[in-house]
Amino acid sequence: MSGAELPSSLDKPKTALPPEEPPAGALQRLAARFTAWAERWIPDAFIFALVATFLVVVAAWVSLSAKMGAASAAAEVVAIWGGGFWELIPFTLQMALVIITGYVVATTRPVYRLIRALASVPGSPRAAIAWVALFAMLSSWFNWGFSLIFSAMLAKETARRVKGVDYRAVAASAFLGLGSIWAQGLSGSAALQMATPSALQPATRAIVEAGGKVPGGVIPLSDTIFLWQSLVSVGVEIVVVTALVYLYAPSAARARSAADLGIELGRSPLEADDPPRKATPGEWLEHSPIPSLLFVMLAGAYLVGYFASSGQGLNALNLNTVNLIFLTLGVLLHGTPARLMRAVKEATPGVWGVILQFPFYAGIAALIVKTHLNEAIAGFFVGFSTPRTYPAVVAIYSAVLGVFVPSGGSKWVIEAPYVMQAAHDLKVHLGWMVAVYDLGEALANLVQPFWMLPILGLFGLRARDVMGYTFIVFLVLLPLVLLLVTVLGATLPYPL
Repeated sequence: MSGAELPSSLDKPKTALPPEEPPAGALQRLAARFTAWAERWIPDAFIFALVATFLVVVAAWVSLSAKMGAASAAAEVVAIWGGGFWELIPFTLQMALVIITGYVVATTRPVYRLIRALASVPGSPRAAIAWVALFAMLSSWFNWGFSLIFSAMLAKETARRVKGVDYRAVAASAFLGLGSIWAQGLSGSAALQMATPSALQPATRAIVEAGGKVPGGVIPLSDTIFLWQSLVSVGVEIVVVTALVYLYAPSAARARSAADLGIELGRSPLEADDPPRKATPGEWLEHSPIPSLLFVMLAGAYLVGYFASSGQGLNALNLNTVNLIFLTLGVLLHGTPARLMRAVKEATPGVWGVILQFPFYAGIAALIVKTHLNEAIAGFFVGFSTPRTYPAVVAIYSAVLGVFVPSGGSKWVIEAPYVMQAAHDLKVHLGWMVAVYDLGEALANLVQPFWMLPILGLFGLRARDVMGYTFIVFLVLLPLVLLLVTVLGATLPYPL
């Protein structure tokens, strides 16, 4: 497997695996037990999509049966589910392209030259592990798909260059962007969904709009990821996690290098061969930079005009513009169509889970909204929450559900109707509830290896080899996030 390949999101690593080693500390032993339990008992997220579908079908049928009779209710439930199943096809492709375009940019040669330069900076093994964590978080703010690959390659290059670095710990650092701030950044699924009119069903938009309180049910990024409260949360998490990683990083005396674990680091992408060139006119075009430059000029002109005419600056970002920006960068940095096509081909196996699962979540969301289950669930939250405690409740709920449904975008499709309804009922800032959802949802990635699996094969490691470290971060971030969402949420008005 070359350093540029992206295996299927659920493929287990097929490289030779290192021998077992008892974790050193109490926290790492606890994390190892949790990881072993999760690997044995928690099935793939698609199973939860199926289970959730049938649970919601039954709940919707029970709710409607009291109004129209059992047979009529069953027919209505089936019709609503089938009608909603394909409502999120545009969003499904948008999320798949977040992964693909992020990978395309991260695997370009200019980006890898930057990675090689960054890997040369740290002067000690512990500093190197914290350094990778820092850039994993910073890059995830810009695009989580890019960060996933960029951080993995930075970790491997750091392992090549810094003598005495612990390979497992530096690999774990590569995942910390997805376990902390990614959803508060420019590719945060929930924030972009709320800013993109086509990304949610009309019934959900109507709930958010609440009779004109939030025009069109659209919440701009200025009221989610660009709130000063959100930016403070991001800054605090970056500082705390970077310091924590430095403190727990094994010293050179305790470290186990890739060689100690029997893992070959392989060649860097800079050493990969170009696609073969041939002499026909069609193949000449594939290896010519001219088509790529023409596309970059066209897309660049559109983006400049789009942002200039919007008058909103970065607030004009949505899923489509984020994906076009990253695709344009990928085309520019790869240089030729042949390199671009190879990168896209390598990236596409990682999106099959999104394509399969998102229609099921669309069907669930349609049932929740159109049978008014959202009102019942919102009433449940309102029943034991206050405006002050509601953000912490949603953060915990989002983190717990994220262990079983590890996809911020699809989970928000399900949760948005009742989370937003309850926010209206309690008179809590709706944009902050999107940020709260994001902060809680990201925590789940520290204890659920779903999004680690696409690149664990690049490291030649198993989930249990890195989750001891990510679990420590989870234990520290959980109370910190609850404190942040409560204190900062108290500074915001209703509805926006």
